[in-house]
Amino acid sequence: MIPAELLPPRLHLASTPTPLQKMERLSRQAGVEIFFKRDDFTGSELSGNKIRKLEFLLADALAKGADTVITCGGAQSNHCRATALAAVKAGLSSLLLLRASDPANPPALSGNILLDRLAGSEIVWVTPEQYRARDEIFEREARRLRSEGRRPYIIPEGGSTALGAWGYVAAMEELAADLRRLDGGRVTPTTVICAAGSGGTTAGLALGARLSGAEIRVVGVNVCDDRDYFVAIIDGICRDFCRTWPTEVMDAVPPYEIVDGYVGRGYALSRTEELAAVRDLVRLEGVVLDPVYTGKAYFGMLAELERHPQRFGRRIVFIHTGGLFGLFPIAEQLAGLV
Repeated sequence: MIPAELLPPRLHLASTPTPLQKMERLSRQAGVEIFFKRDDFTGSELSGNKIRKLEFLLADALAKGADTVITCGGAQSNHCRATALAAVKAGLSSLLLLRASDPANPPALSGNILLDRLAGSEIVWVTPEQYRARDEIFEREARRLRSEGRRPYIIPEGGSTALGAWGYVAAMEELAADLRRLDGGRVTPTTVICAAGSGGTTAGLALGARLSGAEIRVVGVNVCDDRDYFVAIIDGICRDFCRTWPTEVMDAVPPYEIVDGYVGRGYALSRTEELAAVRDLVRLEGVVLDPVYTGKAYFGMLAELERHPQRFGRRIVFIHTGGLFGLFPIAEQLAGLV
């Protein structure tokens, strides 16, 4: 149970609690129990995991008197779309730093980009090389906004900070309650699997698992970079969290695992076998994953289970972190599979 005095201020923007659903056919096929925590149900336009983090980050922005939030991501970033729409709900403007191979000719107005524009976001397009220096560009844009009399608040990539991690600390408390109801008051050993794209969700789940006291193992499947990169990011978030909100049980980085090897062609680039797994799940369970995050993580989970059926124990909870809008810009690539 999260001590009430620890919980930072938050806005209530997400439709929570989200349901925990057993994938009956998938479970029979895999030979283990597989549940999905449906965080794609956090909202329609706000669908996905990002809004849980933004409830805390936008509350902090308002407390600090901000009128504009600045954040960043890939061209079809779920985080940027969620930030743009959540900012509107909070009475804030938004500026999005989006990555594209040719900023002079940005991608078509589809998927998340269309929603960003509908929300009235200002978009600054940058190359992948420029994006590596995004902190400098954040500061440049913040200075420009301040020179115009505006009050910017910077949200790092994915909202993955110690404060943002509270979104999934709270989500793990919710999930532990789901599992206790399922198990009659106790929690059967469970492995929770999520996509790792910026590290904040995995960090929050690991911190929340420690606070819950339940026998819950946390596994992230990285969809970009590699294991060492994510260990450094997640450990850093957890250390910041423990320093800022110390408790008897939160005195060190909690355990978690990173399953590497499923980045495939690279971030936001899909292989045919990954998209086939997304298609097959729709036809098996009527559940739609996205190509960038959940699709890759799900493919990785299945591949690991195929090699080692008990790799994650007898019960898995897969965190469905949303991202449906990311399918529409790759309709042509999907056409051959449907």
